[in-house]
Amino acid sequence: MDDAPALDSAQALVAVLSTMPRERLEALLAGDAQTAAPWIVAAACYGLPSAQLRLGRMLLEGVGMARDAEAALGWFRHAAEQGEPEAQNMVGRCLENGWGAPASAAVAAPWFWKAAEAGSAWAQYNLGHLLLDGLGVRRDPVAAYGWYYRAAEQGHARAMNLVGRCCEQGWGVTVDAAAARRWYRRSAEAGYFRGQFNYASVLAAEGREHEATSWFETALAGAPGPSRIAMAEALAASPSAAHRAFAARELAAC
Repeated sequence: MDDAPALDSAQALVAVLSTMPRERLEALLAGDAQTAAPWIVAAACYGLPSAQLRLGRMLLEGVGMARDAEAALGWFRHAAEQGEPEAQNMVGRCLENGWGAPASAAVAAPWFWKAAEAGSAWAQYNLGHLLLDGLGVRRDPVAAYGWYYRAAEQGHARAMNLVGRCCEQGWGVTVDAAAARRWYRRSAEAGYFRGQFNYASVLAAEGREHEATSWFETALAGAPGPSRIAMAEALAASPSAAHRAFAARELAAC
């Protein structure tokens, strides 16, 4: 059987999907968005939460089909109502950011809570932000730190960096520079540009300029434009002449 047979209707596609071995179905739905789109739509209509989640993401990003944030939110809700934690998180993201519905952190928060309690690292990280800043919920730095920590323990590189920040700044936890350093390093080694920059800053403060420079270079190379500029501007005030020169070159290139 070909992965994209010329069938005329979603109903015919569903009939094929219903008899397809699960491993083959999962491989098909995980394939190239453009090729798999008809199958993903059919599987979503058939009620598969994983397909509904992927269809929502495709609609939100305009990948394989026209962008439609409102429809994306609808499919995320379908999957979320079936208990799919990542879909619950995406409902929260849509509601937080105004993607397909009015923006409301207060309305988003219960969805993040549900997904976070179900084990979604992204939801734990997103819920941590709301709690740390008091967005849509009562501000609770201790709870924020707890959720960041749970996400970090699952390998979430961004959460690792936030655990480091909490330890460095004393947000919801006792100030612990050694712990901050460990978490920044873990985030840096996991590939997150902010973790790399923060770890480089720690190394620079320790006088380990060569290692710091390597991590600064890695961080700026992987940062999106606005963050890259902000980081270079911060480095421009470094006490290290080498780092100031590096920052000048980066700013000139932006």
